[in-house]
Amino acid sequence: MASKAHPIPSVWARRQREPEQPALSREAIVREAIAMLDADGVDALSMRKLGARLNAGATSLYRHVATKDELMELAVDEVFGEIDLPAADSADWRAATTRAAQSFRTTTLNHPWLASVLGTAGLAYLGPNLMSFSERLAALFTSFGFPEPSRAIDTVLTFVIGISTSEAAWLTTVARSGETEAAFIARLMPAAQEAAAGHAVLAESYAAAAATAAATDPAEIRDSKFFYGLEVVLDGLALRLPH
Repeated sequence: MASKAHPIPSVWARRQREPEQPALSREAIVREAIAMLDADGVDALSMRKLGARLNAGATSLYRHVATKDELMELAVDEVFGEIDLPAADSADWRAATTRAAQSFRTTTLNHPWLASVLGTAGLAYLGPNLMSFSERLAALFTSFGFPEPSRAIDTVLTFVIGISTSEAAWLTTVARSGETEAAFIARLMPAAQEAAAGHAVLAESYAAAAATAAATDPAEIRDSKFFYGLEVVLDGLALRLPH
């Protein structure tokens, strides 16, 4: 006799129970959870703290969301709805890809916790916003004529997620310092240059970085790094397009 199959561990595969408290909706729970995540990060979020913020007990929350993992799935899907993707008939593939990548980066920086939890947001991305995002991105890259659109998409997303994760972590560190980014860098640079003493290439690099940081808005420097890397990725993808 075959054993009973275990349920799929995803909020999107579970039928939602009828709520006993109409005033407390899943949407309200997710909105408040995102606000907590944006303010304090993943480790600070708990069902107990969330219930306190909503003036509801944890039991009331569990009627809408069974576990914290489900809550994270819902939060990730909600945030993906903020990403702006061009239409599939965009004429300029590089401009369209740049716009999509830039919007993904902006969303990640607006929600610094996002990139760190993408790999744990359920076994499959089944939420409506994530499904729409995947569908529209696939249609976009297919319209560009890439012979393997899924691989081209993975290449762009890997770059954007990678650099955005580092950037979000950096900005979180700056925020915790209570200083502006420029002031934090100015305080950090002397220690970095001292640590690089005796390493000729690094010392020269840090000296140049210190001079640039003193004369340039840190946000402009971060933008420059992002667009440089993206241009390199797009240059490589261009070689895969049929001539």
